[in-house]
Amino acid sequence: MEDLRKYNPEGSTLRKAQMRMTDILLIVDKICEKHNIPYFLDGGSLIGAVRHGGFIPWDDDLDIAVMREDFYKLREILQQELPDNLVYQDSSTDYNYPLLIGKVRDKHSYFEEDFTDKLEYKGIYVDIIPMERIPSMKWKEILDYWYGHCFRAIHNYTNTKDKIISFLVFPFAWTLVLCTRLLNKCSSSTQIAHVYGWKAYNSFSYNDVFPVKRKPFEHIEVSVPHNPDAVLKALFGNYMQVPPPEKRITHTGKIEFYD
Repeated sequence: MEDLRKYNPEGSTLRKAQMRMTDILLIVDKICEKHNIPYFLDGGSLIGAVRHGGFIPWDDDLDIAVMREDFYKLREILQQELPDNLVYQDSSTDYNYPLLIGKVRDKHSYFEEDFTDKLEYKGIYVDIIPMERIPSMKWKEILDYWYGHCFRAIHNYTNTKDKIISFLVFPFAWTLVLCTRLLNKCSSSTQIAHVYGWKAYNSFSYNDVFPVKRKPFEHIEVSVPHNPDAVLKALFGNYMQVPPPEKRITHTGKIEFYD
């Protein structure tokens, strides 16, 4: 069997980053528990918990998810209760941030991505991804393109011409999202997916997520979906199959620590 520890041996920059992310997650976990906000590991982080008992060895990010109504509550709480070494970041706290999700950033590190140079906060982070009920994945794909593209352009993720066009189109796209969310309140659908505008096109059942349960992740215990197998199959198919080396990719170009 292949030894995957070669990707993140103890003392390596990647392993240090993973441990810093774990420390951030522990703080967020305690805040969520204090305020009774259910969250769960998402994406590759959930694969890591189930398949590896922690991080996927080559993974350099950490994702958690909350329902959209809890996201706004959590955002306000984090800004008040995070320790001094951490900061909450989204477009409401850092205008050039081009994503429709939030991050909790470490202030004493640097994590390079393709838009990092435009941001006020640039450290290692944990992603907080809002989830919401959807009536149709096909409709979500259409909304994601227009709403997400315009949002990113307005927040300086693209060229000036594209930004001007997006300013004109965005009110229409935002209205469509708003109307869809209002209609969703009358829907009996139990399918949830990543927030409109976030380019992720897999849904899974609300009942497979909640109530969340606890599972070990590295040296801590965190929240995961009630039925992680069903969620991971919906997201990735055969998630227990370790991908070939050429598909074991990371997100960052450079990681630095300042303490």
